[in-house]
Amino acid sequence: MQKLPASLGLRSAIFMVVSVILGSGVFKKVAMMSATLQSPLLVLLCWVLAGFISLAGALCTAEMCGMYPSSGGEYFYFQKVYNRFFAYIFGWANLVVLRTASIAALAYIFAQSFNSVIPLPEYSGNITKSGSLFIDNLSVKALASLLIIVLSYINYRGIKHAEKLSRYMSYLMISAAAIIVIAGLMAPMGKFSNLTTASTQAATHLSFWQIIKAITIASLGAFWGYEGWNNIGMIGEEIKNPKRNLPLSLGIGTLIIMLIYVLLNIVYLYVLPIDSFIEMNNHPNQIAAVEVMKVVWGKWGELFVAILILVTTFNATNSTILTSARVFYAMARDNNFYKPAATVHPVYKTPSVALFLQGIWSIILVWSGTFDQLTDMLIFSAFIFYGASAVAVIIMRKRAPNEPRFYKVIGYPFTPILFCMFCILLIGVTLFNQPREALSGVALIACGIPFYFYWTRKQS
Repeated sequence: MQKLPASLGLRSAIFMVVSVILGSGVFKKVAMMSATLQSPLLVLLCWVLAGFISLAGALCTAEMCGMYPSSGGEYFYFQKVYNRFFAYIFGWANLVVLRTASIAALAYIFAQSFNSVIPLPEYSGNITKSGSLFIDNLSVKALASLLIIVLSYINYRGIKHAEKLSRYMSYLMISAAAIIVIAGLMAPMGKFSNLTTASTQAATHLSFWQIIKAITIASLGAFWGYEGWNNIGMIGEEIKNPKRNLPLSLGIGTLIIMLIYVLLNIVYLYVLPIDSFIEMNNHPNQIAAVEVMKVVWGKWGELFVAILILVTTFNATNSTILTSARVFYAMARDNNFYKPAATVHPVYKTPSVALFLQGIWSIILVWSGTFDQLTDMLIFSAFIFYGASAVAVIIMRKRAPNEPRFYKVIGYPFTPILFCMFCILLIGVTLFNQPREALSGVALIACGIPFYFYWTRKQS
């Protein structure tokens, strides 16, 4: 069986985790979360809880990836723990909902941010009703598509080129985030009382379950910010000493992101009162971080954050393209997908066809205008498989207790059990509050079942 060469060390793997996770969510979601929770302390608590829950999930994934490092991450070890069919469903979900919709959304946000800095030409011709969806935001969609093409080509030319680009971009992002934190905390208009003062619109009496429900709903925004921590496992085959470096990179990278996110949100809520963010939620085109830095530095602050969002979405798009294509490559290598997707380029040693197919579908999603709806389903669908990874840790501790493990989950069995309980809670609350998005996500995933039997029959 042909394999991809191992070429990335620990430092590269850590920055790959950071670059995949650090996207646009931390700059925007505080407005929606403030409107839901009405309290700055609850908003910060939500980011901290989402960080620790993501860390718990990352630690569970780290044990499994350390035991079974291979291209595809969960796809590979789900076959070991569950069966071929469940692993296929995970891969199909990545194709139609999880990863390609993320690529489309990140590329689109990049193009929107670029348009806010350097206005793109607008189409002003007559638009028929049938063509309005296609023509709407034509320049933004074209730039988003171009970004996907360029980054897919960079990844096609070799993982070292793509990883080096992500690493340097990560240095820039972390430095820029540090500047925002320092400038925000030094801003004369900032008040520590803002961090403890609830909204003037806040209800005076909420039951315990009402607070839990509000935190769970708001957590969907925070989890979109943390989404992607599991991606490093998808390139496990290409990491040096993966049994050691995969677990370390997952844990360290997630902790770095958690620190950045909490500090940034402290700064937002220190500079502006929570009512300002609640008002921003009524204006979807306003970005919380931009408005905060506009108060701190004026127009220069607005430009600074706009460029930072450009860098972060560019980097997250690149890293997601890099890691996600390995799932489809691994599926094809197992005859669970379109067979040519298992091709490894003879010179660049990359899954060239898988990158090509992933890019085409991501661009289709950009032009379809449906990726926003798909990303609403993303967190719900993702936590089904995150929970399955935590259950896998418990199963393999019982089934193969003596199998070598470089890393074991801290706090076992409480860490995987608590993480599973949260996954069940989040899935249940989403089903109750957003049944259309949740059931649509399940339906999209179920659409892959006929293809599974087609490829299975073809193999036999």
